[in-house]
Amino acid sequence: MSDPIRPGPTGRVVMVVPTYDEVENLAWIVGRLRRSRPDVDVLVVDDDSPDGTGDVADALAAADPGVQVLHRTGKGGLGAAYLAGFDRALAAGYDVVGEMDADGSHQPEQLHRLLDALHGADGGPPADLVIGSRWVPGGSVQNWPRRRELLSRAGNRYVRLLLGVGIRDATAGFRLYRREALEALGLETVRSTGYVFQTDLAWRVVSAGLVVREVPIDFVERVRGESKMSGRVALESLVRITGWGLRERRRLAGPRVRRVLAGSRGSR
Repeated sequence: MSDPIRPGPTGRVVMVVPTYDEVENLAWIVGRLRRSRPDVDVLVVDDDSPDGTGDVADALAAADPGVQVLHRTGKGGLGAAYLAGFDRALAAGYDVVGEMDADGSHQPEQLHRLLDALHGADGGPPADLVIGSRWVPGGSVQNWPRRRELLSRAGNRYVRLLLGVGIRDATAGFRLYRREALEALGLETVRSTGYVFQTDLAWRVVSAGLVVREVPIDFVERVRGESKMSGRVALESLVRITGWGLRERRRLAGPRVRRVLAGSRGSR
């Protein structure tokens, strides 16, 4: 059963949808989004999909002024696609910039949960970043094997322990950013290209002292097309997160070491 449509928040909202070989899913997911949230625009960022996804995106944009397309040359990775989409959205003056997958795993009918949380319409505090989370109370995954669920939970636990962030689902890709938050993050310095991009930006938001909220969503595994997740992508995430965590620990340890050394000199 779909959640009820709620009034849209103040300001212009766009969902950035990166695509690579999603010809079977794109029209379906964009149609669902525009029907459930006609007040939210869509920016498709296609990485020169060989299956014709870009042509489908162009047809959608020609039929609906709320749909835009950004064509990129070659497959540059999820993070690079999102950064290009963010740049386009910020230049166009959007107040809220969101992310969602094209494969149907993120349900547009639940987008209002994120919008309400961003503006505090759900009774909680307003936020700078809202994450649609699988791993907070009320969240769920559908059609995942137990092994993949355990891997995702363990990966997010690793992020919390190593980076010291309290986010339960830092790897999630269904999220909303306030414009001001993205402008504060130094996007030009982001080098993450794969799925680790999600963790990278969440950590940057926390490090900047901004407010992050998580709301429960029902994540549904894709039924058409092939997943872009691979062992190489998972390894990239592990290596990068470990490097960030070690650097953060050294940074925090520096003042403590200096205080110990100063105390040692003073006791002589």
